[in-house]
Amino acid sequence: MRIGLLGTGPWAQLAHAPALSGHDGLDFAGVWGRRPEAAKELAERHGVRAYDDVDELFADVDAVAVALPPDVQAGLAVRAARDGCHLLLDKPLAPTVEQGRAVVEAAEEAGVASVVFFTARFQPEPEAWIAEQAAVPGWFTGRAQWLGAVFTSESPFATPWRREKGALWDVGPHALSVLLPVLGDVRRVTAAAYGPGDTAHVVLDHAGGASSTLTLSLTAPPAASGAVVELLGEAGAAVLPESSDGAVPALMRAADALLAAARTGRPHACDAAFGLRVTEILTAADELLKDAGRRPRRTAGPVPTPGRS
Repeated sequence: MRIGLLGTGPWAQLAHAPALSGHDGLDFAGVWGRRPEAAKELAERHGVRAYDDVDELFADVDAVAVALPPDVQAGLAVRAARDGCHLLLDKPLAPTVEQGRAVVEAAEEAGVASVVFFTARFQPEPEAWIAEQAAVPGWFTGRAQWLGAVFTSESPFATPWRREKGALWDVGPHALSVLLPVLGDVRRVTAAAYGPGDTAHVVLDHAGGASSTLTLSLTAPPAASGAVVELLGEAGAAVLPESSDGAVPALMRAADALLAAARTGRPHACDAAFGLRVTEILTAADELLKDAGRRPRRTAGPVPTPGRS
């Protein structure tokens, strides 16, 4: 599969470009970026072409990998799908439900495959743990604590979109990608409140009857950063294991998933439709958080019923 990369920022440099260039099943064709000089530099580093015209890249490849802010990703993903390109996307899929739905509809209408890169879903130990826990009945509650130090350390990922959207939209998708396949879809976001910095506390009611809590932050002290997911139920307690793999091997597995979905026509569990569902849940939580910022209160925010267009 011939694939192009959209984006030239830290994530594209550290993860996407190495994964695409190192994958035996991909022909890494070239790079397009909003800053042509950065695209040229990244392309030269990997011995590929720098594209000035994104539509020309779409015409030259079978698929695109996207390492761009979510609002930019959504619009370009629609265009790429309409040009017949399979989609290897990043989380969150889009910053609004409408934009996310447009990506899903474009992919379905064009008959192209899509995979959204939720890191833990493509790392061997977390992936195996999620599958194992999904088969265990009787989960009562769960908690996901995803704390980053992006804004409290010298991080290259303190980008404008993360400053605008905060931890809910950056690490919230990771937490949801682990909890949803185990506890089931979210029926309601029952509470949301701010903590220090951009910290968000969210309480979810799952279709299977369990509840879960999320604590999400990009402003944690560096010594307090890290991710913990714990499930409690009839079987006792289960804790998400750490992965021995970093982002590049995980992205290569996501590319494997895209290749399989394109070959078989069977959607991957982390396709654009799943990415849309995550966006719907984040939007419901975001609405409660915005309301809490004006006048603190606890209320219930319904999550729209999922459905593939």
